[in-house]
Amino acid sequence: MSQTTIKYSRVDSAKFFRTLNKRINTYFKEKNIKKTGNVQLYIKTVVMFVLLIAPLVLVLTLPMAWWAQIICMIVVGIGMAGVGMNVMHDANHESFSSKKWVNKLMGSSIYILAGNDYNWKVQHNVLHHTYTNIQGHDEDIDAGRIIRFSKHAKWHSFHKYQKYYAFFLYGLLTVNWAITTDFKQTYQYLKRKLSYGKMPNPASQWTKLIIGKIIYYAIWVALPLFVGIVWWKVLIGFLIMHYTAGIILSVIFQLAHVMPNTEMPMPDEVGNMKNTWAIHQLFTTSNFAPRNWLVRFYTGGLNYQVEHHLFANISHVHYKKLAEIVKNTAKEFSLPYNEYKTFRRAVIEHYKQLEVLGKKPSIA
Repeated sequence: MSQTTIKYSRVDSAKFFRTLNKRINTYFKEKNIKKTGNVQLYIKTVVMFVLLIAPLVLVLTLPMAWWAQIICMIVVGIGMAGVGMNVMHDANHESFSSKKWVNKLMGSSIYILAGNDYNWKVQHNVLHHTYTNIQGHDEDIDAGRIIRFSKHAKWHSFHKYQKYYAFFLYGLLTVNWAITTDFKQTYQYLKRKLSYGKMPNPASQWTKLIIGKIIYYAIWVALPLFVGIVWWKVLIGFLIMHYTAGIILSVIFQLAHVMPNTEMPMPDEVGNMKNTWAIHQLFTTSNFAPRNWLVRFYTGGLNYQVEHHLFANISHVHYKKLAEIVKNTAKEFSLPYNEYKTFRRAVIEHYKQLEVLGKKPSIA
């Protein structure tokens, strides 16, 4: 079944999303503020880019002990994930700014994070946000054979150990982006004619992808070699940077969707889903640590995953205020609002879910 065959129910007897959307629009109108980013977001952008770039500059320009270099590359990884969650993410959802050129510029930060904007927009904006938690359609819950994120995925005997090894493999996420994932995705998405907006010219996309990778490796590999850092130190630093970013991004992603309180619904035999798209998002997403300032600041509001999935066109800096509106409206219509109060509890529950999904399914 292809992604285009899935159809969400058009019937919403409670008129949930219509009511919610009206209340959200009223909030912005009464406050007289834009739905895009503000000064808070711009300050965060500077902070995240400093975390990304400053440690690299220190490594390239100052003699320092090996342990100091390792710390610097860990901080670079933290900055890499921070730029991805706070800057690139909003920009490629076109919510960073009301100006298209600013969104395009900030969205292009993905190229120094190992990614490609066309691939990211298709995988995230189209497949993940449209077909959230639907096996075979949402690539965010597809880790190949090695990790089983959905009860609908094929079970292998080694999955019973995934609760032990999954977190270690999470660190490989952005390494794969840098080496193989983008090339595979460009080939697959162009072949399937998938796009977010205007379909790119294949030759232009391949050229853009290759040039982007050249620039990426020039910054993170060639430049350190050029200033005299030995190759094995460059390799170790590269892996430490990516492993740090990969673990952070993977954990944040999985805490939002692969949890005991989120569902993994599937379409019926003709491709119809039980719920409307908006209600589907409530059943398949979960918030975590809503009162933790540091988590909210660093993750780019991705701990408010419910609000993000319902209103991806609104910058994350507004999610804290919108959360009460969404939560109260969901309660009013007797709909779920999934949430874990702390980051620690969410991680524990994700671990438990990995354990449950790793067990051999019982035969009905």
